[in-house]
Amino acid sequence: MKKLFLVLLSAGVFLQSCKNQKNDVSQTKTIENTMGTTIYDYKVESLDGKEINFADFKGKKILIVNTASECGFTPQYADLEKLSKEYPDNLVVVGFPANNFGGQEPGSNQEIGAFCEKNFGVTFPLAAKVSVKGADTAPIFKYLTEKDLNGVKNTTILWNFTKFLVDENGHLIDSFISTTKPTSDSITKYLK
Repeated sequence: MKKLFLVLLSAGVFLQSCKNQKNDVSQTKTIENTMGTTIYDYKVESLDGKEINFADFKGKKILIVNTASECGFTPQYADLEKLSKEYPDNLVVVGFPANNFGGQEPGSNQEIGAFCEKNFGVTFPLAAKVSVKGADTAPIFKYLTEKDLNGVKNTTILWNFTKFLVDENGHLIDSFISTTKPTSDSITKYLK
């Protein structure tokens, strides 16, 4: 009876060990898959209905900003345009209009484009309007805000004009709150 008990106990330990090893392999694969994800894995619709393929920006830093036309931070469009003109060889700015905060981006994609061009001379790429928080968060913003996906940090987008800086290899460097001006040293130190 004692031998049977030891055999069953040994078999149980062996089976649990196999199960743990399988879980470890599964977790390792999940981590490897997450760490292999970069911004280059994302394509989004542009404001004019075409496609923005982030793989096209390999070798440049990318500043991604959730924007709105009726926000107190809307004048930052001018600084974003200035930044894109000042660093054309090593930076791409991409704006993502979103209506998540105070209904401050109510317009259609066409209205948003006309507003940005007329008022701020925006020439950098603008994505079609998306959601940057909640159940319908755009996949690219899930990547940017979740450490499990970007490997760097969790970020809660608190308002319009939150900024995400991505390096030349497609990995998140950092995020910046709305009050951080695009031309501030907090951002430009990475561009020099």
